[in-house]
Amino acid sequence: MKKALKEIEDRLKVIDVVIELIDARAPISSINPQLEKTIKNKKRILVLTKIDLADPLRTEFWVTYLKTQYDVVLALDITQQSSIKVIEKAITALGQAKREKEKSKGMKPQPIRTMIIGVPNVGKSSLINRLARRKAAGVQNKPGFTRGEQWIKVSDSFLLLDTPGILPMNYDEQKKATHLALVGSVKEDILPNHILVNYLSIFLKHNYSTALQKRFNIYPIGEIESVLQQICQQRSLVDYTGGPDLTRAEILLLKEFKDGLLGRITLDIEKDAT
Repeated sequence: MKKALKEIEDRLKVIDVVIELIDARAPISSINPQLEKTIKNKKRILVLTKIDLADPLRTEFWVTYLKTQYDVVLALDITQQSSIKVIEKAITALGQAKREKEKSKGMKPQPIRTMIIGVPNVGKSSLINRLARRKAAGVQNKPGFTRGEQWIKVSDSFLLLDTPGILPMNYDEQKKATHLALVGSVKEDILPNHILVNYLSIFLKHNYSTALQKRFNIYPIGEIESVLQQICQQRSLVDYTGGPDLTRAEILLLKEFKDGLLGRITLDIEKDAT
């Protein structure tokens, strides 16, 4: 990660606009503070992705909050071409000063050089492919799939620099690391499933109290073992002894949360604003 940060810092010397993607389900947790220090002097567009999985009211709150800190903040479904046009318009606006400077010197307008950054599995490759209108970057629904940097010509007006997803080298708050694990930005074997499931169960109980009831007919939400046993009962999950398979229940609960089957849920809530 230290090497990747150094490479990004070196590349920034030729970058005009930085597009940073964050997961709308964990917007504060997915902002990399080490990247922020590196790019703070560049024009920046912050894009909240995966808004179809996030709580719309909390997305609205976070957009308003983050607009005080970034040049442009957008909450978009990057699978839609209309969203791509919004991003292109924002790039053009932020690159206007560069164009005017080139014009004043009698230079031919140069492409706006844009860097896309973000933590793993937040949608960088999907956005690049949409902007390029072709499969210019590999896409997989797992963290760490993009392996290296690559320049991609979008048009005569834009060049994109893709970069690998970069996580902080350490986290001061375990909660942020847990949020990233729950939304799939941290590899599944980094944090034990029982820790993630216990955290998620408590969080849902206090913030989305009907989510488990609607999906698994669990109410009230008790201790985590009771929750898992009821999931086993609802989904007929049994182990080799014929008893409830709590391990499979943990995996199922985490997957259904990640896939949005528990509803539109945001892990970073208002009190996480600093």
